[in-house]
Order: sequence, then structure tokens, then C-alpha cells
Amino acid sequence: MRRIRLLWQVFPSCFIITLVALIAATVLASGLVRRFYLEQTTSDLESRAHLVREHVSVLLQRGEPGAIDALCKQLGRESSTRVTVILPSGQVVGDSEENPVRMELHSGPGRPEIESALRGMAARSIRYSRTLRRSMVYVAVPILQKHGDDARVVAAVRTSIPFASVRDALTAIYWQIALGALGVALLTAMASLLVARRIARPLEDLRLGAEAFARGELDRSLPVPNLVEIGVLAESMNQMGAELDKRIKTVTRQRNELEAILLSMTEGVVAVSTQARVVRMNATCARILGVDRRQVRGQTIQETLRNPMLQALVERALAGPEPVAGDVVLRNEPQRFLHVRGAPLRDAQDRQIGAVLVLNDVTHLRRLESMRRDFVANVSHELKTPITSIKGAIETLQDGAVADPEDATRFLDILARQADRLNAIIEDLLSLSRIERDTEQLAVALAENRIEPVLAGALQMCESKANERGIAMELSCDPALQARINAALLENAVVNLIDNAIKYSEAGQPVRIEAQAQADEIVISVRDQGRGIAAEHQGRIFERFYRVDKARSRSEGGTGLGLAIVKHIAKAQGGSVTLESAPGRGSTFRIHLPRS
Repeated sequence: MRRIRLLWQVFPSCFIITLVALIAATVLASGLVRRFYLEQTTSDLESRAHLVREHVSVLLQRGEPGAIDALCKQLGRESSTRVTVILPSGQVVGDSEENPVRMELHSGPGRPEIESALRGMAARSIRYSRTLRRSMVYVAVPILQKHGDDARVVAAVRTSIPFASVRDALTAIYWQIALGALGVALLTAMASLLVARRIARPLEDLRLGAEAFARGELDRSLPVPNLVEIGVLAESMNQMGAELDKRIKTVTRQRNELEAILLSMTEGVVAVSTQARVVRMNATCARILGVDRRQVRGQTIQETLRNPMLQALVERALAGPEPVAGDVVLRNEPQRFLHVRGAPLRDAQDRQIGAVLVLNDVTHLRRLESMRRDFVANVSHELKTPITSIKGAIETLQDGAVADPEDATRFLDILARQADRLNAIIEDLLSLSRIERDTEQLAVALAENRIEPVLAGALQMCESKANERGIAMELSCDPALQARINAALLENAVVNLIDNAIKYSEAGQPVRIEAQAQADEIVISVRDQGRGIAAEHQGRIFERFYRVDKARSRSEGGTGLGLAIVKHIAKAQGGSVTLESAPGRGSTFRIHLPRS
């Protein structure tokens, strides 16, 4: 349906009503004016007829009928009126415009005013004059003469004027009425337009204000017009806008607080509707599941989560009133382990509107648990080997080998060697535990020290072993280079790296130790020309008891904890350790320390 502005509904209605009223008033006024003017005209003619009657009556009494015509012509000229005197026989004895002799008898039904006058009654009529050939307004009065107690009609005096003059006068009056009505109509139209605009303008302001409210401009105040009804509406809208602004700000603040809480949570949170469609998801959950939280909103949980275990947990949370929990494995790359807790989501009226799930990424805990199990297994295995050797040697000695000095010496050497190995493992474990504890408690003492003496001390401790294998050690370090370090721990780490380099290098191959300052760190490198380490082992080389070649490592007497100790020593001093290696091209271990 086509909509029309209020202005064009109010204005035409008011104008049409006023115009109809004006037309009716004009028609009524025109009729009244016409009757009034004709009444005035005939009354004036009758007054003139009465004046003429007095003169004619005197002349008739004197017996001077010839003077009557002259009198009629004189009075007719002076009053611009046609004056006619008619005898009871119908004979015209006087006329202001025609010769009475040539005029026909004025008796009969064609002249009703004369008939009435000759019967003694004044009469009026508007009719066509055959003598003058035009419409005339006639008034006739009788001339009475008394004869004793009786009075008889001796003649009739008729006065008349052309109807055209009356019509012209009425036309002029009609034009004046019409112009007046037109003026009133124009004034009414202007007044109607002003009234309509006065009514429509406040409503238009209210419409614009409502549109501003719809755009969110709730702090805008609408003008209050002086019209009571519209003013009350404007005040109500202003109050509504202020209340909406207050509530929206409250809701926005609460939403922002909730969003901030969800964003800062380390757990993933996802809320679903009763139709299992995603309502909200925080960034942590999106990162865990590997999805875009803006794109999955509104999607079903089957479209969002391609994991049957997680889908089943969502269905269980939606189906029952009790919380649910379970473990889920995401077989992505890398694999993730989740502990998921779900509960029904209810509104203020305690109606279930969906479910909320909290996802805890326990991958790190699972890996730590796996590392713990591996560590226990490795420690057990590492301890079991020397203990088995010690037990075997003791049993052999108990079986009689102790009587043979040569066998006794050989087995006692085995006991001593395996005891040293046990002691080395225990010492490394204690050292690693102490470094980890001090790092966690921030108890590692750091001081500004030069790097070159620390490296020189490490070379000195490894010198005899290098000489046994014919391995030359080269040191390159600026004597002025210094950093905040724990000298003893750093020396221990470098010793472990040099020891490994010597252990896994071929005889005669050099080992190079170098320290240099870079942009924001100091890098200590230990480079060998050994067999190198394959890429699949490099990610785990710093784990406890991890060995690339287990048989050779044990034959070389290593505990499997050296590189783990190096990693924790670098970490305790705010640094890190890296490896660059390739099979057949040697290895380079680097300790990265922050510059002072």
C-alpha cells in the first residue's frame, strides 16, 4: 500500500472541507443577496409608484388625462424608471417611454401585475415586455377614489426597470462574493497548510529522532514541541532513548568483560545451542581446534568439529542435566590431548538453552607424563646395567674367583669401573636436579665475568682426554668479552660439550671452541668434525638419557645426561642451546647467552 505523508493527508482534507463550506455559503449568500436585492428593487419601485399615484390621482380628479402622459415622461426621466398609467379598461393614458396612443390595451392575463392592481391590490412581477422586447421588473399599485363610503379603482400606476440592470448589479455582487470566497479559500488553504505543517513538523522531528535511535545515537535529545500530545510523545521517546542507552552501555560493558575473560582464559570455551549450533567460542578454543571462530558461529557442531569423541561429549551435555567429562585426542599435526568438561547452559528462568564445554589442553602434561615414564625407565635401565655387572662380578668372586689373584683383580676392576659409572650417573642426576631447582627458585647466582677464562678452564679439564685421542683443541675468544654468568655452571656446560666432541670425533680431528658477540647475545660454539647427527634425532638430543647410538654411548662411558645438563645450565642463565649438524659433516653446539 502506497504511503502518504501526514502533511498531504491533513492539508487536502482541511482545504476540501473549507472549500465545500465556502461554496455552500457562497451559493446561500448569492440566493439571499438576489432575493434581498430584488426585494429592495421592487420596494423602491413600489415607493416610486406611490409617489406617482398621488400626482396622477390629482390629475384624474381634475379631468386632465392629457397631462398624465407628460407627467409620466418627466418622472421617468428624473428617476430612470419607466412609468405607465393604465385605466380600468386597459387603456394606457400615460407612459414614460412610449406614445400611449400607439400602445395596445394593457388588460388580460399577460400582465398579472396590472390585473392585480386594477382589482385593488399592489403586485410585482418579472417578465418579458412585448412592447420593449426585453425582460422587465414591474410593480403596479391601484389608484383609488372614494365615493361615499366606497372606494373604487380608477386607474393603475406601474413602475418598472429593465431586468438587465438588476442582473448586472447582481452579477457585480456575485463577482464580489466570488472574489471574497476565493480570497477566503486562499487564506484557508494557507492556514490549513500552516496547521498541517505545524502538526507534521514535530512528527517529522520524531521520525528523524527515531531513526537516530535506530542508528545507535541514543544520546541524542529530541526537541519537545508545545503541542501537548506530541510533546508528551517526544518526552517519552527521550526517556526511552536514555533508558536504552543506559541498558545498552550496561550490556556492552558486561559483554566486553565477558569477552575479556574468555579471551584471557587459557582453557578453550565453546557454547552451543539446543540445536547443537555454535553460539560463542573463545580464541583459545579456536586455536586448539584449528578453526576461525568468526566463521564457525552458527554452524552445527558436526560441521565445526570433525572429532567423533568431542561430538559425543557435546551430545551428552545437551541430553542430560548433569555435567559430563571426558578425554579427547585430536589427531592433528601435532597431536593434542584434551580434557573436556561440559554442562547444560541455562537462562535466567532456569530453562536449558544449550550447553557449554571447557577444553583443557593437557598435551604438555601428557608429554611430561610420558617423559617421566621414559625417565624412570631410562634411569632404571642405566642403573640396572652397572648393578648387573657388579652383581655378576660379586657372584663370580663368591664362587671361588677370589682365590685366583688374577681373576680377583680383574673382577675387582670391573666392580670399581661400574661403581664409578653408578657414581657418575648419580652425580649427574643430582647436578641436573640441583640446576633445575635453582632455576625455578631463581637461586642461580649471576655475576659479570669474562668469558675467556671460563673457556680456558674447560679446555684444561678436557686436555688429557683430548691428548689421549690425538685431538687438537682450538680456542678463539676476545679476552675482553664478558657477560652476566655463573662461571662454574657455564664451565661445566662447556666441559660437557667438549667431552662429547672429543668422544664422538675421529682420532686426530680438531675440536674448535669459539665465543663471539652478536647483535643482542653472546654465542659460544663447540664444533667437531665427527660423524654428525641425523635430523630425526636432533629434536630429542637434549632429553635425559636420549642416545643416538646407545651401544657406543655406553661403551664410551657416557651417562646420557650431559646434553640435558647443558640445556638447563643455559636456561638457568637466561639463554638457550642449539645444534647444527648433518651426518658425515660434524656437529656444532652453540650456547646463546644474553649480552650485558
